[in-house]
Amino acid sequence: MLAAYDVALIPLIIALIELLKGAGLPKRWLPIASIILGIAGGIIYICPHDIKGGIIIGLMLGLSASGLYSGSKHMIENNNEKGD
Repeated sequence: MLAAYDVALIPLIIALIELLKGAGLPKRWLPIASIILGIAGGIIYICPHDIKGGIIIGLMLGLSASGLYSGSKHMIENNNEKGD
């Protein structure tokens, strides 16, 4: 079961992805890293006794973090273009 505070892993995943990006990880690998981090968080933190559940929840967290990152990035880029 996913509690409200478990969703806090999403901004944590985004922060870790930013660190990886700053460390030089190519942009094409960032979504995959987000999913891997999400699955790891799902298995280790949320569902340590249910691997299948942890993988499903982890996929949801990783995909959400990836989508949230790219969606906010595109929104910022579009706003910057309109302001020019």
